[in-house]
Amino acid sequence: MAKKLLFVCLGNICRSPAAENIMNHLIEQEGLGDRFICDSAGTGGWHVGALPDRRMRAAAKERGLDFVGSARQFEAMDLREFDLILAMDKDNYRNILALDPQRKFTDKVKMMCDYCETYTDKEVPDPYYGGADGFNYVIDLLFDACGGLLKSLKSH
Repeated sequence: MAKKLLFVCLGNICRSPAAENIMNHLIEQEGLGDRFICDSAGTGGWHVGALPDRRMRAAAKERGLDFVGSARQFEAMDLREFDLILAMDKDNYRNILALDPQRKFTDKVKMMCDYCETYTDKEVPDPYYGGADGFNYVIDLLFDACGGLLKSLKSH
């Protein structure tokens, strides 16, 4: 049975869809498409139905990647549905756990940067209000974190 991964940020138009698309890219590169299902969501509902941010798509395009998907809001049911939930920052982490008052699913929720192998960041910065450099940095950071995550998942 495929392991279900959910990447979560605030609006689900920058960081989490980037993580989802990068992870899918790495999974496909290794021919592991049957072992993993990736999705993304935002703790806020402002952008529901929207494509990934055009600046994020442009930064991805420069690396030969096509970012697809449409934004959705994280729901309590996701805590049951997914095997691993990856928060981009501490606020996202707290907002996810707020939907789990009985603390049944705490062990499923992890910080994305915990899987970085090169970068030392503790959180994935939100590039939304910055320039192109921020989007490029987030993609590099997420390639590092997703690579480490995939390595970790393959070893278990």
